[in-house]
Amino acid sequence: MPEHHTVAEAFREAFRCHPAGVAVITADPGDQPVAMTVSSLISVSASPPTIAFSLSARSRSTAAVLQAETVVVHMLRYPDLELARLGATPGADRFGPGIAWTRLPTGEPRYTNVSTWFRARISGTLAVEGATLVAAELLEGATADLAAPERESLVYLDRRWHRLREDSSGVASLALLDEEYRDVFR
Repeated sequence: MPEHHTVAEAFREAFRCHPAGVAVITADPGDQPVAMTVSSLISVSASPPTIAFSLSARSRSTAAVLQAETVVVHMLRYPDLELARLGATPGADRFGPGIAWTRLPTGEPRYTNVSTWFRARISGTLAVEGATLVAAELLEGATADLAAPERESLVYLDRRWHRLREDSSGVASLALLDEEYRDVFR
């Protein structure tokens, strides 16, 4: 077992090897829409349906998301890989020409090609060193009807994108999507 000199080093190594689902959070505090990719989305409660996620203090979108009362959480699948990369790329135009999005009747930006999404009201925040934890209650949304979710899942592991795959015996495993691509999302 490798030894680490500090708890921080052990922490980084442990979470580098901890797979996570991928989501994009969108919001508009009133001046322009913002979007960011997160791998910190968790379920908190089923009643009322509540989620939580972490926003990095280094992201230029964090302040705008925190100013908004509501957000849209897009739970990404393998076909949404390019959107995950877009939301993770600093300075990218996330709502420009060629990006399929619209505004919900309540005003929030929503990516129309993502089949599983939820509009949520921010119900609480907790500032910690380098990040802000956000809790949000789900208000409305839609889910994909996936016959085989293991073929559609998008997973973030070791600072790279993966998808689940099933071998001929029915055993699921991870498949690296792009051997050369080490994403900037951290």
